[in-house]
Formats: sequence, structure tokens, C-alpha cells
Amino acid sequence: MTHRIRVGAVNYLNSKPLIEDLATLDPAIDLQLDLPSRLADRLAHGELDVGLIPVIEYFRAGSYRFLPNIAIASAGPVLSVTLFSRVPWSAIRTVALDEGSRTSAALTRVLLQKRHGITTQVESLPIDTPADALTTDAVLLIGDRAMRACLPGFDFAYDLGQEWTEWTGLPFVYAVWAVRDGVELGTVEAAFPEAKRRGLARAGPIAAREAPQLGLDPGFCRRYLTNIIHYNLGPSELAGLEQYRAFAAELGLIPTESHHDRHGRSHLVQSR
Repeated sequence: MTHRIRVGAVNYLNSKPLIEDLATLDPAIDLQLDLPSRLADRLAHGELDVGLIPVIEYFRAGSYRFLPNIAIASAGPVLSVTLFSRVPWSAIRTVALDEGSRTSAALTRVLLQKRHGITTQVESLPIDTPADALTTDAVLLIGDRAMRACLPGFDFAYDLGQEWTEWTGLPFVYAVWAVRDGVELGTVEAAFPEAKRRGLARAGPIAAREAPQLGLDPGFCRRYLTNIIHYNLGPSELAGLEQYRAFAAELGLIPTESHHDRHGRSHLVQSR
């Protein structure tokens, strides 16, 4: 009997090119869809072998490796990570963070504290709670929920991908394929870059298929997948990832030692 590799991914539009045909490329792959925050927990608890997890959780774990040259990233506006605010950045004192998010929740704190010098009161926004019912100054929404949201009661809509790149000049990486320590993928690993190749080649059909379910325009979805989201993890993305790690460590959002093990080796460890 073939050993099953339990693979967890998010069910957002931006993940679709990475999981297109993934489950059919190798019979050993057992693909499961969940929220990014829950995927991270399940990977940590040994319920998954590979997870498309928020990068903040990659750093918090300190023991994962990631598959090379595959990521969900942006280099400028991302459209699916938005901080809606009633007031300008400088006046934000309370913020609600989408419970599905961890990387973007930490990015919000980094931007508030490191870029704007603001410490805020933070609360969680449950998935089933309408964002426009909140009384906080600002609310973070991610994924498909962010792309559909209008929130007319909030005067400002800050795209956090754009905010990060304008500030640092670097891309921002939201998620990577993390492999749990001790898991050997063997020939299964080849399915991940092949799924990415096929998915990017089929961005148009994916957008046409997914748009009606999301209540979004198919043309918008196609442009989002082909021009807004970046799926490579090259030198500039790795530099952005390292800068984010440094800021998060400074703010105590990840262990300061999470980037290096006791032998001094970097934890930006790609699978070989």
C-alpha cells in the first residue's frame, strides 16, 4: 500500500494555481483544504505532512523546511490583504484581525509599530462575524473575503502588500509549502512544481471557474492570478521574507532564535 502524504492547502483563489491537478499528479497525495491558521496548527500537531502555511508559522516552528521556488507573494498591491480603517494610520488605536490570518495579522502589527510607531489594542474577528458590525478603528480582512468587501463605513482601505513594498522596496511572501521535520517526500516532491506549472498555464480557466462562486468578475480574477500574485520564491522574495522575519522577531511575534538553530544554520531551509 502506498504511503499517503497528507497535504494541506488554503481554499482561497490565490492558492488555486498551486493545487491545480496536485492530487491527481501523484496517488500518494491526500489533499485537504482549510483556513491558513488551521493548516498551521494541524501541521504543528502532526496531522499534516506538508502545508501551504502562513510564513509567520514557518518561523515560529523553527524546524520546517520549505519547497524551493514556490510561494504566494506580491511585489506591490496584493488586493486580498486589506486593512479597512475609519481613520488614517496615525489615528488607529483599535484593530480587529481576521481569525483566518496569521502572517497578515503580524504584518499589520509590524506596519503599525515599526513604520508608524503605534501600539494598538487588538481583537480577533471571527470568520462568521460581519466586519461592518465592528466598532474598532480598523479591521484586517484577507483572502477572498477581502476582495469582496467594500465596508463603506470605513473611509480608508490600505492594501498591505502595497504598504510593505512602498516601505521596504521588497516583495512580501504570505505563504510557502512547509514540510514537517522528519517527513521524506521522495518522488512526491516533483508534483508540487508541476502543479504550479500547470496551474499558472491555466490561470484563465481557473479564473472563469472560480469567479462565479466568489461573486467576482472573471477578468478581475484572471488579472489577480497572473499580474498581482507572484508564485516564485527567488532572491528578492527571500530578502523580503528575511526582512519580515527580522521585524517580527523585534516585536516578539516570533522567537528571536527561530531563524537559527543551535549550530547557527539559517532556518530559511529549502527542501533539496
